[in-house]
Amino acid sequence: MLTAKQIKFISSLHQKKFREAYDCFIAEGQKIVGEILDSEYRVRGIYATREWLQNHHEATNSIPFFETLPREMQRISSLTSPSPVLAVVRIPDYAKKDVTDPTPNPDPPGSSDSIKSEPFITSAKRLVNPLILALDDIRDPGNLGTIIRIADWFGIGSIMCSQSSVDAYNPKVVQATMGSIARVRIYVTDLEKALLHPHTIVRNIPVGPLPVFGAVLEGESIYSTENIQDRGIIVIGNESHGISARLEPLIQYRIAIPAASPKGRNRAESLNAAVAAAIICSEFRRRRFINNENAIS
Repeated sequence: MLTAKQIKFISSLHQKKFREAYDCFIAEGQKIVGEILDSEYRVRGIYATREWLQNHHEATNSIPFFETLPREMQRISSLTSPSPVLAVVRIPDYAKKDVTDPTPNPDPPGSSDSIKSEPFITSAKRLVNPLILALDDIRDPGNLGTIIRIADWFGIGSIMCSQSSVDAYNPKVVQATMGSIARVRIYVTDLEKALLHPHTIVRNIPVGPLPVFGAVLEGESIYSTENIQDRGIIVIGNESHGISARLEPLIQYRIAIPAASPKGRNRAESLNAAVAAAIICSEFRRRRFINNENAIS
């Protein structure tokens, strides 16, 4: 059984101020916890039913675990129907530091190869040609979580979030990632500063600036533009207002998803931010595959 102190501590992590105070967040569900256990994240404790612990005793060998009764899971869970397992996870150091800081954090232990960048660091294991998402004032937890999942699907290892975006370790965000948060690094930064110097350094060798693309309503079609490359930073704006005015001058290529239906009062005004991100990422990766095939032939 859990103590009242344990229940109070875990429940407090539903709020951002306590996640920041304790440097921890919660992950729930068998799939998400499994992905977290198989990642670079450090798990502080596992709270699970007896059945789950019996079936996963190897995974908990070096991690404190606590058998939790169903009624206790109900009290500590953020879900309507609690899962049999909840993990308290340490927020990584890189997520607690503004990536525009000139002295970035080192890669985690065991990372033998890295891509270091100004203003961010990311794992080279997932990036051959760096493609990064920059999220400007994304407020909806479901949207952010889905975008993290989309980035994982398309092999994008890093996301830069504006300081006004929803907290990436909000339980609703973590849940919406379906475990992809274990493979995509989330950096919080002043996007204006970050986009002013979008240079990358690979193995201490300068690669040059990354092109900056911005998803806007009145941009060039992603299907006809010749500017799309297999590297760069893609800026996705706020769900209601799009990309903020302060970032627009930093966008080099204004791109858009063309609507198939004619203009009129019966047409949707815009796409959901996560849907737009998925379509744009798909086109960027499609171009990369085409370029690779042409290079081989």
